[in-house]
Amino acid sequence: MALTPSPRQPLAAEAMDKLRAMVQSGEWPLNHRIPAEPELTELLGISRGTLREAIKALAHSGILEVRRGDGTYVRATSEISGAARRMYLDYSEQHILEVRLGIDTQAARLAATRATPEDIEALRTLLRHRDESWQNGDVESYAAADWGFHERVAQASGNPLLHELYASFGAEFHRDLLQQIHRPGFAGLSPEGHGLLVDAIERGDAESAVQTVNHNLASCAAWLAG
Repeated sequence: MALTPSPRQPLAAEAMDKLRAMVQSGEWPLNHRIPAEPELTELLGISRGTLREAIKALAHSGILEVRRGDGTYVRATSEISGAARRMYLDYSEQHILEVRLGIDTQAARLAATRATPEDIEALRTLLRHRDESWQNGDVESYAAADWGFHERVAQASGNPLLHELYASFGAEFHRDLLQQIHRPGFAGLSPEGHGLLVDAIERGDAESAVQTVNHNLASCAAWLAG
């Protein structure tokens, strides 16, 4: 995997492409720390200076986050989601929820016409994992499974751009759900609403899928405002 200089592309840019590919392939998951400098320089066959230049560029784009004394973490899967993640800091929960409403409903509508049997099975597996995590008191796994469910619906839409835009909500979605979990009176998200959404997608019923999303997000908005 060692890199070689190219007259068409600087070595640091080539290193950026390799690092970005590792993120986008899922080899380095979101919110996880990437390998340390010595391992990466050996893996890519580049100098520490070249590696740092590539990481700095990816951090500037929002894909990576460098934490002094702790390492470098994956914060987004692309420049689009990285820019969106930074932009969301300037907007309120209500603004983000209103935009999510549009993306969620379109994802559900398209998923009802394009989802594969593998998508349906993956969605039901994520819901089972979410419910088991809640029963076991593992709120982090619970939140991760719930987000994974919604992102998989977006993936099942068959529109890669919609999926990428939706994925950019990951950090905010996770943060908001954890805030809900720790509020007094929270008893877990309704399992029926999410199950009904999968049922509608499996039937190919786009209208019912959209209605379920509208109901779920309206309940979420009401809880956050309460």
